[in-house]
Formats: sequence, structure tokens, C-alpha cells
Amino acid sequence: MASTAPRSIRIGNASGFYGDRFAAVREMLDGGELDYLTGDYLAELTMLILGRDRMKDPKAGYAKTFLRQMEDCLGLAVDKGVRIVVNAGGLNPHGLTVALRELADSVGIDAGIAFVDGDDLTERAAELGLGTPLTANAYLGAFGIKMALDAGADVVVTGRVTDASLTVGPAASEFGWEPDDLDALAGAVVAGHVIECGAQATGGNYSFFTELPRMGHLGFPIAEIAADGSSVITKHPDTGGAVTVGTVTAQLLYEVTGPRYLGPDVTTRLDSITLTQAGEDRVSISGVRGEAPPATTKVSLNHLAGVRNEITLILTGLDIEAKAELFMAQFADALPTQPAEMAWELSRLDRPDATTEEQASALLRCVVRDPDAKKVGRAFSATAVELALASYPGFTMTGPPGNGSPYGVFEPGYVDAAEVEHRVALPNGVVERIDPSSLRTEVPADPDEPSPSGAHDWGPTSSIPLGTVAGARSGDKGGSANIGVWVRDPAHFEWLDHTLDVALLKELLPEVADLVVHRYRLPNLHAVNFVIEGVLGRGVAENVRFDPQAKGMGEWLRSRPVPIPVAFTAAPTDSASPDSEENR
Repeated sequence: MASTAPRSIRIGNASGFYGDRFAAVREMLDGGELDYLTGDYLAELTMLILGRDRMKDPKAGYAKTFLRQMEDCLGLAVDKGVRIVVNAGGLNPHGLTVALRELADSVGIDAGIAFVDGDDLTERAAELGLGTPLTANAYLGAFGIKMALDAGADVVVTGRVTDASLTVGPAASEFGWEPDDLDALAGAVVAGHVIECGAQATGGNYSFFTELPRMGHLGFPIAEIAADGSSVITKHPDTGGAVTVGTVTAQLLYEVTGPRYLGPDVTTRLDSITLTQAGEDRVSISGVRGEAPPATTKVSLNHLAGVRNEITLILTGLDIEAKAELFMAQFADALPTQPAEMAWELSRLDRPDATTEEQASALLRCVVRDPDAKKVGRAFSATAVELALASYPGFTMTGPPGNGSPYGVFEPGYVDAAEVEHRVALPNGVVERIDPSSLRTEVPADPDEPSPSGAHDWGPTSSIPLGTVAGARSGDKGGSANIGVWVRDPAHFEWLDHTLDVALLKELLPEVADLVVHRYRLPNLHAVNFVIEGVLGRGVAENVRFDPQAKGMGEWLRSRPVPIPVAFTAAPTDSASPDSEENR
């Protein structure tokens, strides 16, 4: 590496999903010094939405929000020398690039714009054994972004790259990393994973949010990355929220599985991470180790599956179960045709002797799905309305009848990395191909890790919510969900590790009792992570669960009482205070 390389670079993030705070781009550019600004606009559901957009208009398929943000901020970014890297290209990175170049020309901004593509495998899906999906997009790595930045691009637009690649690419360009710099690449992957979801790293969705300052308008995160891949996570001064070992730990546990975090450039060892509170709103990440990447590349597949519709009934007062049974029987008999799938859910939100009508009411929800739109269209929901004067007392619906809407299903696929033509179109129009890593290999699967055996006495216990001492972060992994659980006091991890096993998790969360659950240990983060197979059906766009992306599942777990040692909830000592204990 050249001796003139900067000690560190500052990479900010201004978007965690398509629909995140529009003003964040300007806030990040105005808020302080940055070298790069990234934006993550893509998710499994987003690719389905963009796929449907493309069906209607072949010129669509990218995140239009980003184009509007650049109308406001492209000139500001160029003036400040901040280079922008985003995956807003979605299914049409070339189309977004054309629109950006037209924008720059129209306002007289001299900006070099490059794009990365080759991820779209839709036309080749059948020959690659992926079926006939609506969208098929391989997760590309960071070296196309690196080449674009090496060529002087001010803006790099990508399609479906891994979220962390938006951060890894700038770091690899600045420090001249090559594919064999595995530890440095892994360190940047960790930094990228922390900042990719925006304000989730600064206090958003954080279990202990009541302890954080300024929980109103949260700031977005920044990764200061050094030449060896180590980093410091921070945010602009005087912005809301906080950056602590706790907020960073929570994000590290988001949507992961075992200790090995696979990516196209490197397999990152999550069990090698060391976190340290390095000052106010500054958390250092060090010690990250990388291994060779896998031989295969993951592909995001979305299929159109049919039409979905739903109705929700309000049941009030006495005889809730009987009212639900009456309506379900009447409705099933009255339907003109039976849909392929029908699911009922009765949510007992009511309470006895309620002082408000809402508190005396439960909700009965019916969701139907069918490839034939006619079977689940307005005729379905209108059937419920026709029963309004002929069913249970107090019949009420939460909304008028609707026509239903198309839905899709997600599934992952895998292809040999050499089958993916990773390309970068440089600002001068030259197109280069990026070869997959020559180090790729078969990566062993992480085995399930049960709780340690042997009895242990932690003294007297009290049955109180798990969340009294433990935080959690949960999310969707296709049709599966993960729940990462951690303790802030290192002295509590041995108890967590011995106590929270798969059997107890299933006891605390009866909805997953019959499902396959995997357990992984991350002692360096004082955490255990669970992956629950199939709890979300075939992905967020298809499933009818109350919490379709499992975002609240971790908080449900935290609310459940378990026998916690009384000593853990005594007044904290200095060594276990929120500031000092978050040094790992």
C-alpha cells in the first residue's frame, strides 16, 4: 500500500431502505466532513416491487427517490468533494445513470458517473437452473465499485450488490486492497454491515432506547475506516441518537446466521470482532478476520405467485370465540368460489370490563391467496359485507371491500461465481469485466451450537422479563427469521449462554415451537443468535403473519419472563455501567 494513503476515510450512509428519510442526503452532506456517501435502497421486497414496475415500463426499475435527491444535492456533493456510491440502480442501473447524466448536464454540473451491472440473471435463469422468476439478481461484490472509483467516478450506481459492498468498494479503492487482503476486506464488511441500515446504528430499533439521548430526529452513521480495515463508527456532531457498543452490537446481529458471514469477496468471521467504546458516539471495531469467499454466488429470486386479499372484522364484548366461529362458518358457506389458500387469525386484544370500546374488542382477520384474481377479488371481500346484518351482534369491519393485490414469493438461489458477468461501465464509457475472486472455495457450514452442559448456580432468581438484562434484534432472512440476543454486562453472558437454548426459545415463543431452530454463539459480542426456519413462509411479500418481517419478534422474546439471577438486577457498579461495560 502506498505510504501516502490517508490514515482513515469517512464513509457516511444516508439510506437504509427504499423509502428512508428523504432529507438524510442533504443532512449528511451539510452535517460535517465526509469522503464518501452511500445509500442502500434495495431489499428482497424492493426487488419484487421494481420488477413489477419494469413489467409496466421497461425504462423503470430503479429507485426514483435517489434521482430526486440528486436533483437537490448532486451539486453540493461535487462541490464538497464527496463521492457517492448507491445501489439505487436496482434492476436498471444503466437507466438511472442516463437520468443522472441528463440531470448533471441540465444544471451544468461536471460529474463523472459510472454504473455496475451484470447482476441481472433473469434472462438466463432457466439455463442456470433458477426457474422462470420475475427477477433474478446475483449479489455482486465490491471490486466493480473499486474500479469505477479508481477511474475517477464521482457517482457510482449499482444494481444488486451486497449491502456492505457499498462501503467496501470505497475503502478498497482508497487503500489499494486486492482480493487477497482478506482481513482488511472483512473489517470493511463489518463496518458496512453496521452502517448499511442507517439509523439502526445510532439508536433506531434499539432495545434500550429509553437510555439514549435525543431520540427524536436520529443522525445517520459514519464509518471511519483505516488502511488495515479497522474502523470507528460515529455520526455527525449534534445529531440525534447515540453510537454505543450496544447500538453497534444490535446492528451486527441483524439478519445474520452463524459466525461465518458469507460474501462474494470474503467470508467474514463475526466471532473475531472486538468492539470498544472509544469516546462519546465513537465505537471502534478491530480484530476482524477474513477467510476465502464461497465458490458460489447467492441470487435473489422473486416470483409472481397470484393475488392476495384480506378482510378484518371487529368483535366486541362477550362471546368473542363464538362470534368468530359464527362468522367464519357463514362466510365459508357464502363464498361463491373457494380460494386456493385461506387463513384466519383471531387476535384477542380485548380485556374484561373494559373502560373503552376499543379495549373491549378483538380482531378477526381473513387472508386469501389464489393464482386466479377473480377468486380473491372484490367478490371475496363483498361477501363479508353482505353478512353485515345477518351475522354476529356488533358486526363491524375495519375497511371497505377491496380488489386485492398481486403478491410474490422470494427464494434464494446459488450459481457458480464464474457464471456471473460482473461489469462496470466507467465514466468514459469503457466497460470492464470484474473476475470473481480466485480464492473462492467451499466454505463449511457453521454447526448449531447448543448451550454448554453442566449445572451452574447463579444464586436466587426472580421471574422477570428477559429484556431486563438482555437486548435483541430480529429480522427476516427470506422465509426464515433471526433473533440475536445479547447482554451488556460481560458477567451475564455465561448465564445467557447456559440458559437461553432452543428448547427455552420455543417455550417462550410458542408460535415457533414446531419449526426448525438453529442456535449460534458469538461470545465476543456476548450474544447468541437463533435462526428460525420457515416462520415467514415464502418471504415478506407472501406471508400473512402479524409481523411479516419479524422485526418485533426479538422484542416479544424480551417481554417474556424467565428466572433471572437477583444479583443481575441489583444496582449497577461502575464496572457494569452503560458506559464502561460496553467495552469488549
